[in-house]
Amino acid sequence: MRALAWDPTLAMNETTLLDDANAQLERMPAAERVRWALDQLPGGHALSSSFGAQAAVSLHMVTRAAPALPVILLDTGYLFPETYRFVDELVSRLDLNLKVYQPTVSSAWLEARHGRLWEQGLDGLERYNALRKGEPMQRALRDLDVGSWFAGLRRQQSRSRTRIRPLEFRDGRWKVHPIFDWTDRQVFDYLRQHDLPYHPLWHEGYVSIGDWHTTRSLAEAGDVEATRFFGLKRECGLHGLEG
Repeated sequence: MRALAWDPTLAMNETTLLDDANAQLERMPAAERVRWALDQLPGGHALSSSFGAQAAVSLHMVTRAAPALPVILLDTGYLFPETYRFVDELVSRLDLNLKVYQPTVSSAWLEARHGRLWEQGLDGLERYNALRKGEPMQRALRDLDVGSWFAGLRRQQSRSRTRIRPLEFRDGRWKVHPIFDWTDRQVFDYLRQHDLPYHPLWHEGYVSIGDWHTTRSLAEAGDVEATRFFGLKRECGLHGLEG
């Protein structure tokens, strides 16, 4: 499909133009959405990744189109050991331009100041996510001068993501979800086609993987929606999907 003849600066105040762009993007294959965004949306471009269960799909697809693209990882200090090893594996295999951002204080300092925020109910989780994820992500976007941000969110992942569109304009930046409409089967087929791995904990029943203290396997949680944050919430707040 031919790239849209479209000025992205106009859509900031024109919902109709954004809707028209999404209508066309929805008909494109995922890889073509990536190419369109790189051609049409303002830079700098970056991809965020939690290096979660199925992260290799977006990491491979986007960086094959833009090999030097910065890949932003938020290291909260509480990731699973398997996650850190998975990051090292994919950085080596895919030659990723990894940019690791961390909170301004250590895990020990956080707990000395605030206690274990993740054990303090919904308010504690919100504060934890703001300190350990929200602030470092905003700093990364500023430092890298990001105008357009790729993310690997999919509608099928959770109820909170069922209304994801391929293109959003949020907080002064464009956000692109190239595989927003992919099924689990399409993810599996892509990983197999390109000889890419799932996160190692996937094979132990972890379908959504974040920090070790707020992630449970499907067998432990009993429901996909309860595998993160004790079922009190589903999103960490980075993607503006709550509510």
